[in-house]
Amino acid sequence: MTRPRAITSAVELFGVRTPTLPPATTTNSWALGRRDLVLVEPSTPFDDERAAWLAWARGLSASGRRVRAILLTHHHPDHAGAAGPFARALEVPLLLHRETRARVRDLDGVEVRTLDEGDALPVDDGGWTALHTPGHAPGHLCAWSEDSRTLVAGDMVANGSTIVVPPDDGGDMTDYLAQLRRLAALAPTLLLPAHGAPIDAPLEVLAHYVAHREKREQKIADAHAQRTRELGRTPTRAEVLPLAYDDTPMHLWPFALMSLEAHLRKLEREGRV
Repeated sequence: MTRPRAITSAVELFGVRTPTLPPATTTNSWALGRRDLVLVEPSTPFDDERAAWLAWARGLSASGRRVRAILLTHHHPDHAGAAGPFARALEVPLLLHRETRARVRDLDGVEVRTLDEGDALPVDDGGWTALHTPGHAPGHLCAWSEDSRTLVAGDMVANGSTIVVPPDDGGDMTDYLAQLRRLAALAPTLLLPAHGAPIDAPLEVLAHYVAHREKREQKIADAHAQRTRELGRTPTRAEVLPLAYDDTPMHLWPFALMSLEAHLRKLEREGRV
């Protein structure tokens, strides 16, 4: 776990250990607001980390602030690992998208409020609203403050690594790339990812993510074409992977295979493979 850290006068960071994908080992939670707060990412399944997270949340209340709700960006275990327990412990509503609600369990006794594009968050500062940003997950939400131009990005980006788009768990590469471009068009000046440090050059990072995916997609298309010529038939994903990800360490290939599949499904829809 990390010590609480003020990022701005209205945003505080608290990170906890989670079963996330390498190289990340923690998931960031964010306290948004000065007086009426929303806490983002009820993430950890580990008892010691849960105790620390709740101590942080209760400490915020003890300082005269009020936790009004918990926001869950999406359903993956390294984000939703304590959604029910934390909402019950703090006796506050859980905010999430309806697609996430359909995928999260253990919410008995929790007041669940579904959010969609443009819905306001119960925060006293910054005019925070929800953005529905599917792609990494069907119900993925970001939190956006137009006043401060701050974006809580969930798993749209990560500082220090790329994002896996798992197609068999609702991920969609077409949607993901469209949402990255849409977020860049908002012109944020501070980007708060779920993994890694805050990003103070959001436009550069978002542009890099799009360029990286486009470059990888072309490499996958080229690898697919080469394997097709060599084999005289449509290659399997496993036969395309070594060519398409020859610049990626082999121990990461199981994760690369998910992104490969997501790109190939996009290329197939577009008639490019």
